[in-house]
Amino acid sequence: MASETGEASLGLRDALSWVDTPLVTVCVGSLAVVLAAGLVQVSFGTFTMPLSAVWGAVFDPIVWTNPQVLLRLFLGEGLGTEAAGLLGLSTAPVDLPKETLIVWQIRMPRVVVAVLVGANLAVSGAVFQAVTRNELASPYILGVSSGAGLAILLTLIVFAELAFMLPLIAAGGGAVAFALVYAIAWKGGTTPVRLVLAGVIVSTVFGSLQTALFFFADDLGVVQTAIAWTTGSLTGVDWEQVRMALPWTLVTVPVTLVGARQLNVLLLGERTARSLGMSVERVRFALSGVAVLAAGTAIAVAGIVGFVGLIVPHMVRQLVGSDYKRLVVGSAFAGPALVALADVGARLALSPAQLPVGILTGLIGGPYFLYLMRRQGALGEL
Repeated sequence: MASETGEASLGLRDALSWVDTPLVTVCVGSLAVVLAAGLVQVSFGTFTMPLSAVWGAVFDPIVWTNPQVLLRLFLGEGLGTEAAGLLGLSTAPVDLPKETLIVWQIRMPRVVVAVLVGANLAVSGAVFQAVTRNELASPYILGVSSGAGLAILLTLIVFAELAFMLPLIAAGGGAVAFALVYAIAWKGGTTPVRLVLAGVIVSTVFGSLQTALFFFADDLGVVQTAIAWTTGSLTGVDWEQVRMALPWTLVTVPVTLVGARQLNVLLLGERTARSLGMSVERVRFALSGVAVLAAGTAIAVAGIVGFVGLIVPHMVRQLVGSDYKRLVVGSAFAGPALVALADVGARLALSPAQLPVGILTGLIGGPYFLYLMRRQGALGEL
């Protein structure tokens, strides 16, 4: 028995040998930023409460000692109640104090959506940088965001009855855009420069089509919603958006982590990857599909939040190295920290007016993109 326990412990230690101090530091630091930004975020709203009451509501024992409350929030009233029953938990309604109800029902979803959006965009950017072997690649730069945004606007304005399928529709639009980018950049192969330039072309064309769609909207509310999508905003999100994005996030992030070895091999170049027995195009297509789904999920609930997929993987790479197991995990933690922090800045910058979070990430990401271009002797070379 002792030997079996020792072998299990040794196996676990070997399986987690890639976890090192820099990665743990990034993860713990990012969690601290998300927690701090979340506490600031839930402290503001139409209903004025003292900070002690707000933070007391966040950590209210009634919520944390009654798992069915969280199940109903994350899964919805019906499915949450069924899940609580299957787990042997009480299904009786829980009466929450007014402050707790306001914080958890109205304010907390914005923090959770920021976490999901940040994780998806950061992981998507990390994957695109590997499959294109281009440090400047991201869903925004490669036109995926514009394609997903166009698909969402088309759904909101023309096919409103399909709104419940927004993540899949956004992923489809992003996939079409990425295919166009590859087709334009292909000339017996692709290069980082051609991919970036093709991404700019596709983004410009799709952006023009997005603007043209506004003229077909008769409802001013739909136009305002569409504008919010194009700039990227977390204003007004609720638990419906959380329930829309969470299942896909639980697919994209783990699948990307499983594919970390393939991503590491792709970084070695096509010739080396083929010599190791990899079907390069098949793997590249599959992983790109995961990245498109991740970007589409984020865009479906928050609109086009630019540059997160560019900034986060690059910064994490500087801290934890280029191994994709560390990079994917680090990005999945650092992405939420950046979006949550940017959303707080966007909300407080011109208070009581609220800026879309995409504007702030654009103001941060634009200069950072320029810095990357200036720093590299060969554009997009890893």
